[in-house]
Amino acid sequence: MATATTPLTGSFLILLITSNLNLCSSFRSYSLHGQCKPSGFLRGKSGHCNRAHDSDCCKTGKKYPQFRCSPPLNGDTRATMTINSFAEGGDGGGRSECDNQWHKDSELVVALSTGWYDSGSRCLKNVRINANGNSVLAKVVDECDSVHGCDKEHDFQPPCPNNIVDASPAVWKALGIHGSEVGDYQITWSDE
Repeated sequence: MATATTPLTGSFLILLITSNLNLCSSFRSYSLHGQCKPSGFLRGKSGHCNRAHDSDCCKTGKKYPQFRCSPPLNGDTRATMTINSFAEGGDGGGRSECDNQWHKDSELVVALSTGWYDSGSRCLKNVRINANGNSVLAKVVDECDSVHGCDKEHDFQPPCPNNIVDASPAVWKALGIHGSEVGDYQITWSDE
């Protein structure tokens, strides 16, 4: 005997299938080998972008990868350190997400890519950064958003790559990195 499917049952099945696909897509950002893969792409839109510290500014129509994950953490996780001003009027955009404050360039503070920021679980905690034969503790105050960007809130900068420790000028100075070396610098970092 065949059973008739009501419109309500059909709608429920579509909802169930869609929610399972969304759940699966959040897991697909990792490959079988644990590497973080793009979860999508953001179409760029240009606008007024503060070019201090050679900031990367969005180009209209360009596709930028989005990441909801970051590489897995180990004792000393490899990352790319970039420079950012968390001060009012700096190239960091708005106030820091963790405490809704501005931070002077003389403060040892960082922003982490979305996966490492982990929905704010590292907010206001110190991380240890190792580079150039030196080590420094810096406080996590913000997210380097790896999903959103190319809008006023993000200073018309593209989403961050998934492996960024975005550091204040004071962090660079404490690590003894100056001049032409400042920009993209390979480091390791760990939770304190």
